[in-house]
Amino acid sequence: MANILYVGLCWNVLPCMMLWMGTGMTRESSEKLIELERPPITERGILARLVLPGDSDDEVEESLAEMGRLMWTAGADVVCTFVQRRDKPCPATLLGAGKIGQIHAACEETEADLVVFDSDLTPTQGSKLQELLGVKVVDRTQLILDIFAQHAHTSEGRRQVELAQLQYLLPRLAGRGAVMRQQGGIGIRGPGEQKLEVDRRRIRKRIDRLNAGLETIRRRRGIQRKRRSEGAVGRVALVGYTNAGKSSLLNALAAADVFVEDKLFATLDPRSRRCALPSGRVAVMSDTVGFIRKLPHSLVAAFRATLEEINEADVLLLVADAAHPAVEEHIRAVYEVLDEIDVEHKPLIKVFNKTDIADPATVAQLVRGKGAAVAVSARTGDGLDGLRGAVDDELVPKRRRVQLRIPQGQAGVVARVYAGGRVLRQEYDGNAILLDAEIDAETGRIVEAFIVCTP
Repeated sequence: MANILYVGLCWNVLPCMMLWMGTGMTRESSEKLIELERPPITERGILARLVLPGDSDDEVEESLAEMGRLMWTAGADVVCTFVQRRDKPCPATLLGAGKIGQIHAACEETEADLVVFDSDLTPTQGSKLQELLGVKVVDRTQLILDIFAQHAHTSEGRRQVELAQLQYLLPRLAGRGAVMRQQGGIGIRGPGEQKLEVDRRRIRKRIDRLNAGLETIRRRRGIQRKRRSEGAVGRVALVGYTNAGKSSLLNALAAADVFVEDKLFATLDPRSRRCALPSGRVAVMSDTVGFIRKLPHSLVAAFRATLEEINEADVLLLVADAAHPAVEEHIRAVYEVLDEIDVEHKPLIKVFNKTDIADPATVAQLVRGKGAAVAVSARTGDGLDGLRGAVDDELVPKRRRVQLRIPQGQAGVVARVYAGGRVLRQEYDGNAILLDAEIDAETGRIVEAFIVCTP
């Protein structure tokens, strides 16, 4: 692989190629999408990547394409890309001195505003690189945090992003704060200038206050989640790689109007909607924040309140873009995050979305893989009935059939059975109500004292 890639490309060529590679769409449809929805370009950026002996050419190509899409989403124009192969990273600057010199020359020639590294930099590396290059230096985590800051519209979302940014900033405050205070744009959004001027003690206090506020939000969300679940047979969480089409799928399944945009991390706040299943029962489906390879641990921790939708779910729908060339790598990345938040044991159905633009042979091969899988198109509606049926079947084992004898004075218990289950037969015996019903585990705990027998 050449050490310098795409040097001197005009501003509207590389991002177009990145979007086309990143979504699996046709080139014509992606160009039309860029014309309609492209964010305003505010900065010119250079992309740099260190390639280690264990990195394959396909991994490097896919990672660079993804970073280009991230920069496009953040509002940066990728003017050129540098790649260097080394046996191990340089402790001080990640890349070698010669390559840093080439990047510095490219910054002056292209009038670049920033250099983005496709890896995480240590505080020392970030400070040294910024000194040598004379422009803003942003690593992978900082770029993702910036995109989150742009897309955080609710109070909860802004709190979570600010917490993650402050946790990222704290160890870097002394080395880079003075330079960053004089600049703006990508990597600097969120806490803002005043946060860079406070000392570590005040930042830690702010982190403590944010954690306390998010804990309150977490408790309130738990109450809301319980209310939403009343009358539903189960909770379903849509998880997957960013931009896999989770929000579009939720809209299609639940006839909802959730915001959809062809950008990475367009969804930060969970959205829940009721979905009717073929059996007549109702499930609550929740859209969640998208995952990405090497998702920063600070984000996983900061978005704990949001990710609890996944922890509380009875079934997970792992949504994957069947048209993307790296779909299997995306699935592995999602499994890594699920393992990190300790929910890999939950029942899971793989949902291969965007089959209307995917290769049929590839889709057939993906569906034949290990585990339950369904092929759908949220845009055309193909396969949605089969997906609803698969969810219905997965939720059935969560219910058990019982016979109940409830005094007529316990009308609230009867109502709870109707809300949390399906009543097959109701009869009266003196002052008692006899119910033959299917109930979930939570309802079973509430009505345990009234169970006569289990057929």
